Amino acid sequence: MAPVTTEQDYDRLTEVKQFDESKIGVKGLLDSGITTIPRFFHHPPENLPGPKPKNRPRLTVPVIDLSGDRSTVVEQIRQSASTLGFFQIVNHRIPERVIESAVGSIKEFFEQPTEYKMRFYHREADKGAAYSTNFDLYLSKAACWRDTLQVVRVSPVELDWNAVPEICRVALAEWDKAVVGLGEELMSILCDGLGVKSEKLKELSCLEGRACVSHYYPPCPQPELTVGIASHTDPGVLTVLVQNEVGGLLQVKCGDDWADVEAVHGAIIINIGDMLQIMSNDEYKSVEHRVLANPAQRARVSIAVFFNASNRDKLYGPFPELISTTKPAVYQEFKYDDYMRRFFTKELGNTLTNFYKIDNTKA
Repeated sequence: MAPVTTEQDYDRLTEVKQFDESKIGVKGLLDSGITTIPRFFHHPPENLPGPKPKNRPRLTVPVIDLSGDRSTVVEQIRQSASTLGFFQIVNHRIPERVIESAVGSIKEFFEQPTEYKMRFYHREADKGAAYSTNFDLYLSKAACWRDTLQVVRVSPVELDWNAVPEICRVALAEWDKAVVGLGEELMSILCDGLGVKSEKLKELSCLEGRACVSHYYPPCPQPELTVGIASHTDPGVLTVLVQNEVGGLLQVKCGDDWADVEAVHGAIIINIGDMLQIMSNDEYKSVEHRVLANPAQRARVSIAVFFNASNRDKLYGPFPELISTTKPAVYQEFKYDDYMRRFFTKELGNTLTNFYKIDNTKA
């Protein structure tokens, strides 16, 4: 009979380290035939989704047609960015083939034999491409049920694409090229919505500091005990995300409830990051979101491109055009390098906006 592990003698760090050093990822655990998830994936009840209230309308994220009249699109996006912080776009001019190829190639990578993926498993995010489970694995109180492939510093430093797994290299490069044009268009629309110069975000290098992060959410044997990604806000300026057809898992905080981000064929999901909330002086909202653990038989796959400022030494804060005697600056100025250092030395889930608030400079 196996010994019973009590709270006093449970060594979480050792168990986490053994898992990390095995380099098999969550998919490897599933392939080993497990029927229960390791204890370090267990989340406290307050972090887990509760039962859905009966007789309450289902909340969903708006879908905006980008081919509409410019003034209409600006107003629709301004309204979504100012409230929910999330929206989906259709008729965005990125060929469906490009999206399907990128998502398909990522799925193919994660479903390769463990021995192949091990070659890319490490936690040095500045080395081109890194495959791992949870970037905050050693910082978080509970791990999340997903594996990740990060392709970082796509710009302004030229990426060595040879460091990216060959199986998804061409498709991700094509997706990155397409998403830059979309990012520029969206940033121009968002600036128009604020009443500032259309090129403002582009001039602040916000198109250049990109990171492409692909997540793989395999089926979970005990989805009621864990999550795919814990509730968090994104630290950057803007996030552009595509996913496969396995929907119903991505949720956005909406008051006391959670709105579902439906899997809309051909749509691209957009959300405001903490940096844009700060630069807009709280006009736009960076909202908490999460991914539930996958109870389905098929894996969910997503690819997120995080747009960040590339000039790490510049001071950032609210746009001067948005500050007045009636609307004073909500945030202090800071160097982006300091901002990102703080992000990567904390557990995912604690927003940085509060840290830089002028009336609350304590974390």
